[in-house]
Amino acid sequence: MISSSNARAPLNLAMASLMALGLGACGSFGGFGGFGGSQPAEIAEPAPPPEVPATIRSEEIVGRWGLASYQNPADRSRTEKAALSQCKNPYVIGAGATGGVIMHLADQATPQELRLKGSPGGKNYIGPAGPIGDQDREIVSFDGRVLVTRFLDKDAATRYGNMVYVRCSPRA
Repeated sequence: MISSSNARAPLNLAMASLMALGLGACGSFGGFGGFGGSQPAEIAEPAPPPEVPATIRSEEIVGRWGLASYQNPADRSRTEKAALSQCKNPYVIGAGATGGVIMHLADQATPQELRLKGSPGGKNYIGPAGPIGDQDREIVSFDGRVLVTRFLDKDAATRYGNMVYVRCSPRA
């Protein structure tokens, strides 16, 4: 037989546990005010940084270009000459329907409309709409006649190197 003093301790523990569970449940149903109390504040995602316009306009790079690439910066002038010799079969950068340019992304057979984007640091990029990312290429240099770009994706940058575009005809 259990004495009343020995049964009281487990009963007190059970009551304290039930009270703690009940109190915890109140917090999950809108606080002590009952059901449907104030809604918890939603955590807002940070706003994307404002889009920085590029300092190069898309109209400036639309046209016919000889294309070649180099890995070693010492090969740049030789590569520019090689790119110019490709004008018999030029790479055409077209004007996009929404103000971008029609070019290929790395490893894509079909060209698509890409955007010219700026950055707070003053660099320019060419890539899909949206924030600067791995599919973009940095415009390393551009003087109106020679455009040099490099992919941001390390694998694509290793495979393609610095892409040199030399304008095939004088700018209009």
